[in-house]
Amino acid sequence: MATGYRFVIADDHPLFRGALRGGLDENSTIMEFGDFDGVKAFIAEGNDIDLVLLDLSMPGVSGLSGLVALRGIDPSLPIVIVSAHDDPTTIRRALELGASGFISKSASMDDIRAAVRRVLEGEIVEPVDIDLGVEGDAEIRDLIVRLKTLTPQQTRVLSMLAEGLLNKQIAYELNVSEATVKAHVSAILQKLGVDSRTQAVIRLSRIGTEPLSAEN
Repeated sequence: MATGYRFVIADDHPLFRGALRGGLDENSTIMEFGDFDGVKAFIAEGNDIDLVLLDLSMPGVSGLSGLVALRGIDPSLPIVIVSAHDDPTTIRRALELGASGFISKSASMDDIRAAVRRVLEGEIVEPVDIDLGVEGDAEIRDLIVRLKTLTPQQTRVLSMLAEGLLNKQIAYELNVSEATVKAHVSAILQKLGVDSRTQAVIRLSRIGTEPLSAEN
């Protein structure tokens, strides 16, 4: 693996973060976060990052809503999900929502290093010998299609709505006018096919539940 990369490890288990850190290139810069608010704020600051290794469950987030939120902040940033929830449904949904790869926490360190290397080279990585199948939940399938029509800023606004922020708070965080936020909210409602902010948040929550499964 080439040296000098800047990695972010987002996982609430210190021992696992330490294991991941030990498996990555020792000459790279590695930032660790044990909660979602920390990693989200770090990325929002515009720090130069080459790759994020993101767990699906940590304080402040549950499920794939964290991936959606980070993709809204920086859609060009490669994000690899590293999770114990490694069923085909979760893997497929993560990749469809823009993850650059999915690594099971049960994978060997050699496999993790190989996957990271491939993502850094521009590949999309998924576990081998797993049939990801097709989405069996029509509502989730429709939701993912609709979420992918949102612009990055609209995605970010939707995530902030899910956090319970008011328009004026979102405007302050994004350094835009309240009128701009209202326009984003209107576009979000239209694209998600809902009539209210509450309904939009409820729809988003369908991919933020845990454990993730086809039955959710």
